[in-house]
Amino acid sequence: MLRITSIIIAYVFILLNCAPVYASPNTMAFDDSTLKEELYLPDWFKLSFLDLQESLDEAATSGKQGIIIYFGRKDCAYCKAQLEVNWGTPDIIQYTQKHFDVIAIDVRGQREVTDFDGKTYPEKDFAIEKNTNFTPTLLFFNTQGQLVLRLPGFRPPYQFRAALEFAADRHYQNEAFRDYMARAEQALSFGEEELNDHDAFIEPPYILDRSKFKAQRPLVVFFEHTKCHACDVLHAGPMGEAIINQSLDQMDVVQLDSHSDTPVITPSGHKTTASKWAEALNLNFAPTLVFFDVEGQEVFRIDSVVRLYRLNNVLNYVLSEGYKHYPTFQIWREQYKGARQ
Repeated sequence: MLRITSIIIAYVFILLNCAPVYASPNTMAFDDSTLKEELYLPDWFKLSFLDLQESLDEAATSGKQGIIIYFGRKDCAYCKAQLEVNWGTPDIIQYTQKHFDVIAIDVRGQREVTDFDGKTYPEKDFAIEKNTNFTPTLLFFNTQGQLVLRLPGFRPPYQFRAALEFAADRHYQNEAFRDYMARAEQALSFGEEELNDHDAFIEPPYILDRSKFKAQRPLVVFFEHTKCHACDVLHAGPMGEAIINQSLDQMDVVQLDSHSDTPVITPSGHKTTASKWAEALNLNFAPTLVFFDVEGQEVFRIDSVVRLYRLNNVLNYVLSEGYKHYPTFQIWREQYKGARQ
């Protein structure tokens, strides 16, 4: 408990003293269209022949806690945010280098990757194998080769620092990342005192059962809460765009306070509350958008920072039922000509 308390105090100190990096809306309010100039990886990333067991053994021998596999693209605005905001912050760079080797995988690449079980894949197929819907996606492996944390998409710096701590200090042995993050969030939360409103949100009661009768339209549930800066940034930006609202008009759209006891009947017909449902879904970021098909099956979720182009693409992906025909969102995106991120 003392360790957790000290971490939270450190986060508060960082937030108050490094506001331009850790608290500025600019860390989340960026143009997410496809980059015109290619990204370059940091020179401190691990040079690797992409034999993961060999790379892990080298990390363990050098006293590190494991490896981070970074799945990215050279034209990805979210990757740019990860590299320039998170891995552009000196204390985060130092902490990462101390505890992990970072190995980069190009989700469009052709280099051969040897997985821990000895199977080999081209990079792009390995990305599919690891179900990387978004870039960047980070997979944290401990020295035993166990996947201890998956981070899809871009997270703001204080959350990313917490993720590094969670994996490096082996908190996964005692608790879920969701619970670990909840304490840091309580200490650092800031933003509007009320949930952001939107015309698309359905009024209660939230009877979302689709288990007995098919619905006519897909469903998206916005799990948010008050004093959620990332929620405020989402509503101040993409949620005000006409192209987003046109897609939302074709869905059933619900907003739930993930900290509340609001009664809900889930798409599978289960009676619960918003907070218990968020816990059952293992949500660890707000806002998280969870998409369900007409039969009440979860088909996709966004649980990281999302801007205009990515949100628009995901809405098109769900409305077109692209998840039925493509193994990942990334592969669908490559085929969909209107996609820009």
